[in-house]
Amino acid sequence: MTRAAVLGSGSWGTAFGKVLADAGTDVVLWARRPELAQQVREQHENADYLPGIALPANLSATADAAEAVADADFVVLAVPSQSLRDNLSAVAGHLHRDAVLVSLMKGVELGTTKRMSEVISEVADVPLDMVAVVSGPNLAKEIADGQPAATVVACTDEPAAERLQLACTTRYFRPYTNVDVVGCELGGAVKNVIALATGMAEGMGFGDNTKASLITRGLAETARLGVALGADPMTFSGLAGLGDLVATCTSPLSRNRTFGERLGRGETLEEILARKQQTAEGVKSCRSILDLARKHDVYMPITEHVVAVVHDGMTPKEMVRGLMSREVKSE
Repeated sequence: MTRAAVLGSGSWGTAFGKVLADAGTDVVLWARRPELAQQVREQHENADYLPGIALPANLSATADAAEAVADADFVVLAVPSQSLRDNLSAVAGHLHRDAVLVSLMKGVELGTTKRMSEVISEVADVPLDMVAVVSGPNLAKEIADGQPAATVVACTDEPAAERLQLACTTRYFRPYTNVDVVGCELGGAVKNVIALATGMAEGMGFGDNTKASLITRGLAETARLGVALGADPMTFSGLAGLGDLVATCTSPLSRNRTFGERLGRGETLEEILARKQQTAEGVKSCRSILDLARKHDVYMPITEHVVAVVHDGMTPKEMVRGLMSREVKSE
């Protein structure tokens, strides 16, 4: 029997644990809070993040991360991207030597500008071909509800990707394999930043032309960065690129989009953070993504303006003015 550990009991970690369990994998979910682990074990529900969703009997939970990863064939990492290094360091010595490490995270590490797979490889001291990435239009609530969705399972070791693909294929969740880890990770990380911008446009009352323009030009700057880092440009027209971008920029279930919408309505960063329970990854990762772009001399104007709003005091109206007043050029 295949066994998986999921480190992180938020909405997406829990939903993906449910997918694995529904596909026949025995799953142990690690929750930082013992009372949440007990609730999952005894009531088969994560009421904090996915209220009303019944979790399968073969999905258990523990507050002991070392216990969770013991003998796991797949170790799925679903913690906030900026806390990955600390969380993985705490259990690295307990990982099974043949385990495939799976990233659900969509961010770039502050300071190092490393992608999540690079952080995992470094901290766990494993080759990159033992690290897989799951990325696509995967809003956790819809997947937990069993609504049909597709995703990409990316790994440079194609047989490892195929093993993970089999472990998470269900009647409602259809994974495709890909060997372009770089492209899949960057598509997932940058789309959060574009979703913040699109949300701001929504919050300011702009219509579909504005949002479609941001999505399309956001995809263009994502692809520019990806190609500079060696990604396959075709990846960005697929599920991990355009698919994830559209879902994140248009759905009210998207944390980054709704965070941006509140900024567009005039709320301050501090006011929003004080009331948010879950992480909007783009808020922190936008700066590291911009640092990565500048390191590789890639121009990303939407990302630059989002960083200016979130971290440097620019208003959303000034962001729109800045983007629209740039020098005109060919597409």
